[in-house]
Amino acid sequence: MIEGYAVPDFVSDFWHYYIAALTILGIVFSVWVLKSQTTRKLAPGEQAETLHPTWDGDLQELNNPLPRWWMWLFYALVVFGIIYLVLYPGLGKFQGVFNWSSASQYNDEKTRVDAQFDRVFQPFLEQDPMAIAADPAARAMGRNLYMTYCSQCHGSDARGARGFPDLTDNLWLFGGTPEEIRDSIVNGRMAEMPPMGDAVGGEAGAREVANYVLAMGGKPHDAALAAAGREKYAACAGCHGEDGKGIPAAGFPNIVDDAWQYGGSEADIVASIMKGRKGGMPAFQNMLGDAKIHLLTAYVWGLGGGVKPAPASVAEEAPVMESGAAAAAQQ
Repeated sequence: MIEGYAVPDFVSDFWHYYIAALTILGIVFSVWVLKSQTTRKLAPGEQAETLHPTWDGDLQELNNPLPRWWMWLFYALVVFGIIYLVLYPGLGKFQGVFNWSSASQYNDEKTRVDAQFDRVFQPFLEQDPMAIAADPAARAMGRNLYMTYCSQCHGSDARGARGFPDLTDNLWLFGGTPEEIRDSIVNGRMAEMPPMGDAVGGEAGAREVANYVLAMGGKPHDAALAAAGREKYAACAGCHGEDGKGIPAAGFPNIVDDAWQYGGSEADIVASIMKGRKGGMPAFQNMLGDAKIHLLTAYVWGLGGGVKPAPASVAEEAPVMESGAAAAAQQ
């Protein structure tokens, strides 16, 4: 069982026996068909049966037995199949005498390749991410890792797309310091907003709340609808705050800035309220390991939107917001 995932209800030993039985019956049936169709030989002088139809009176198809070499080749294939099923997986949950699996082969190959990469990445593991972000060689390696593992969601330019955040600005839902970025890569992130249509009075109420949200952010809106949505916004304030600036420590987004992951138009906001939203980033710790994650952290931080950690003397105060590139230049 994978930690954090429930075992599906349909998983049971029945399927193991079902697959194993079908496989064995298939082999037995193949042997029966082969034997039943190859036991009879033509007697000396006997002519093979002519199958119909014939073509032009001369082109005929004869019902001859299979050549002996061809028949034995089929038997050899059946024997090969039986030996394979004894040695390798194929009969339900039976792993075979060699106990081979594609997962174990993948893990073995990954361990071997990771050891080769780690020899290159290891020297950077003890360096500060902001210093790595200013190292051209390290940034090149970080970019290669980013293009392999991150660009599918965040884009090759890291500016994201609908439903996937921009990594180049300084608007971070879960924080943009090196440590917070690393934590996002290591553990992944989950964010979910439940449907709130009933809580705000249906679609009409959702439009009113949407306009109130737009008004709080200083964006074009319908003043009458916004005024009507002020009171109904109370259903949202518990997560997004009375001022709409969210609760970053809890992962509740600011809804009065310009970082709209699912769109910031009235229609988009109404859709979010009515249908809810659910998004997530998978955890990469097991896939990448510490060395690769450290380089990726530095690369993402240095894209221009990274937040410089507060000095130790003011650790209790709000962090200083600087772009990653500008902060790296100061190292």
